[in-house]
Amino acid sequence: MTAVTGNSSAIVTGLTAAALLAVGVLGYQASANAPAAAHTARTDTARTALRADRDKDSPGALPKGSGQGSRVVYALGVDRVWLVEEDGRIRRTFPVDPSTVDPEPGTYRVTSRSKSTMGSDGIPVEHVVRFASNDGTAIGFSAAVDGSAAAPDPELPTGGIRETRADGEAMWRFAVIGRKVVVVR
Repeated sequence: MTAVTGNSSAIVTGLTAAALLAVGVLGYQASANAPAAAHTARTDTARTALRADRDKDSPGALPKGSGQGSRVVYALGVDRVWLVEEDGRIRRTFPVDPSTVDPEPGTYRVTSRSKSTMGSDGIPVEHVVRFASNDGTAIGFSAAVDGSAAAPDPELPTGGIRETRADGEAMWRFAVIGRKVVVVR
């Protein structure tokens, strides 16, 4: 009877170890392919929204009060992005096509990136840089692989802020995980 008990114990131990390994592998795969964090940290939301001020005479100018240091600035009112160096120098600025779901004004961090994936509108996209979510919709910058900039269906909640492929490449190189993203009105 002792041999049977020993074999049963070994089988149960082996099965338990295999199950834990499978759960660990599946958990890792899920975290590696997660679209975006369910909760994104925002800081200084009210102050950032109030302080940001665009130069009316120069609509392409970086909004005053959009923060300091290395950051991505996204102005909702003019659908424009600035990639700003640590010293305040503008590396690049470009227009974007907004999504149907806007992020709230505030300060975020890049939470995830995907080299290529399918956009929530069914269009293949590349250089996806996610930084926020609103009502369960992940929000980030991306470029359509075919270069299209079709207007999104207003009935479909999408969070893809579209850039040209060249601008998407520049964003991809600049907006690494943890990079600050400031959204202003």
